[in-house]
Amino acid sequence: MADSLKRLVTAESCRLLQEKLENWYWDYEINSCDQNLNRCCELIEMNSVIQGQLFTILNETSREGGHYGGVETIKTRLLPWLGTCFSHATSGRLFETNLSFNQDSIEKERQLRQLATSQTLQLQEELTSTRLELDRVQQDLKASLAQEEDSLRWLDRLSDYEQQQIEMLRDKLSIVEAQKSVLQSRIARSRSPSPRRIRSRSPSPLPLRSCSPGRARSTNASRHGVLVARFGDIYSRERFDAERILRAYIGDMEMVQRIIYTAAVESFQAAKLAYRQFKMRVRKTLSIGHSGPESLEDTVLDYIVHHEDLYDVQASVTEVIRSMKINPKISFPPEFDFVVINSFIRELCRVAFSMQTLTPPLDIAFGMDGELFSETKYHRSVDSDYTAALVAYHVWPALMENDVVIVKGEAVTKRGALWSHRSRSRSKSRSRSVSPLLSHLSRSRSPSPRRSVSPSTWKY
Repeated sequence: MADSLKRLVTAESCRLLQEKLENWYWDYEINSCDQNLNRCCELIEMNSVIQGQLFTILNETSREGGHYGGVETIKTRLLPWLGTCFSHATSGRLFETNLSFNQDSIEKERQLRQLATSQTLQLQEELTSTRLELDRVQQDLKASLAQEEDSLRWLDRLSDYEQQQIEMLRDKLSIVEAQKSVLQSRIARSRSPSPRRIRSRSPSPLPLRSCSPGRARSTNASRHGVLVARFGDIYSRERFDAERILRAYIGDMEMVQRIIYTAAVESFQAAKLAYRQFKMRVRKTLSIGHSGPESLEDTVLDYIVHHEDLYDVQASVTEVIRSMKINPKISFPPEFDFVVINSFIRELCRVAFSMQTLTPPLDIAFGMDGELFSETKYHRSVDSDYTAALVAYHVWPALMENDVVIVKGEAVTKRGALWSHRSRSRSKSRSRSVSPLLSHLSRSRSPSPRRSVSPSTWKY
């Protein structure tokens, strides 16, 4: 009996049964029905093994007490519990075999559980590393997509710029065709007899040269094409030369572009004023001895077209430079002088003066910083913010004919253009503010431009 009891204690079957019960208790809620039933059957089998061993020990103990040893205990304790299902436990070896088998199963299950745990940890580590690698790949993909979007935006801007260049080339082609027709007409006129000279019945302060009656209207279309082409040439060639000259004195490219735009605007203003004054003097002179089938206005226009070389362009250039020096929208070093772009201003004044002889005359569009960008009037500069709706500043004015755009200008669009323009204007106006007396003295000391006009037409 002592050997059987010792084997039962050494096997630790009861402790294993308790551990099984505790594990089942913690896993009961997460197990399926079949898993819980299997656990229960496993515990019943272990319990039956322990019961078999106990019945073996009970049998051996009762034999040690003799023939009637332990009868009373068996009657009072065991028989009521067994009842009619009592069966003598004679198969102790079978129970021991089952117990050893169960122990092996438990050990294998423990090893499998440890293996599963280690594999789970390894899988979790691999999953974590995979997720980190996936995050890095996603970040690289986002960066690549961002670069690709930036490249696409740049390509869109380039395509817009190329489209603008194509439109400009088309305009130049049409202008070249117009120039060709003008040259052909000049060749035809050079081969024809010389026109009749206009004879004045009274002395005139203006030199009268030979000109064909109605010449201005007959050449209006050809002159229109030539002047539009010249305006485009100034934009594409002389403007860049002026930028190169200004960059040697002014480092801010935006200010350089503002100065050039201001020069274009002021040149048109000065040329239009000079044209009105010149036209008034011509009308006053020709009205004295005017006669013929043409009206006085046609005769005046013919004379101006034929005598455009009498236009005092230097006086307009001087007026433009004077106006630019007091313009609050531009700034420049104290030692700088706008005379360095004198040829650029001169060409603008000549073209603007000639455009006033057309019917209808050509003029530039009015532009204001912070205005709403118009696709019909301007091209966007390459460094513009293509999502902005307001004009930060203008690079080149648009050419207009009866409020219709015939040549687009160029403008820079940026976000916050109106606010930056106001702050810049306030700072410049404070830095350039002078008293009216000093302003009057500076104007009175400046040399007067050489003009052949009467005092009534002077501009103060």
